[in-house]
Amino acid sequence: MFKNYEKFLSDFDEVLLLLKNQQKKYIHCKKGCSICCEKGNYPFSQTEFAYLTEGFINLPNEKKIIVQKNIKELLKEKENSNNEIFEHKCPFLIDKECCVYKYRGIICRTFGICYYDDFSKYVRLPQCVYDGLNYSEYFDKENNVLKIKNVPKINLRIDRVLNSELAQKYNIKCEEIRPMLDWLLK
Repeated sequence: MFKNYEKFLSDFDEVLLLLKNQQKKYIHCKKGCSICCEKGNYPFSQTEFAYLTEGFINLPNEKKIIVQKNIKELLKEKENSNNEIFEHKCPFLIDKECCVYKYRGIICRTFGICYYDDFSKYVRLPQCVYDGLNYSEYFDKENNVLKIKNVPKINLRIDRVLNSELAQKYNIKCEEIRPMLDWLLK
């Protein structure tokens, strides 16, 4: 069912690896760093969410129980929240590691990388820049200015990625995109 999607992800991961290698002096991501996964709303397309669900199904039972508990708590928190955008820790994050790493979404794959968003007309920086991590040595917080010129011109927004030539090559369609918890409510 996911053969084309997995081929697409393999090629997309190669593109991301090239970008990360080009920007490696600015990136401090490493195993155990989970700041990106601690607070967000994690937009997923329907295909991405179905693939993530496949990853969940393949988990050992003890991890499934933890994820189910996390989801239940988050849904309760969301119900009691008055915020228009509900940001939360990813329910698949266990002991600072993604338990469905192979199945993670595009948003997760692009965490930590800086890029130019041609739709919004600005440079998107990872949130961890404000925590003194990625790109922080080259970022002027006071003036909100990145002091590097070689920002990739590739747009890594989920809708742009799913409408890219690469997605078309594998017949991947950009369907509805929702926050992860909204898919879980469905």
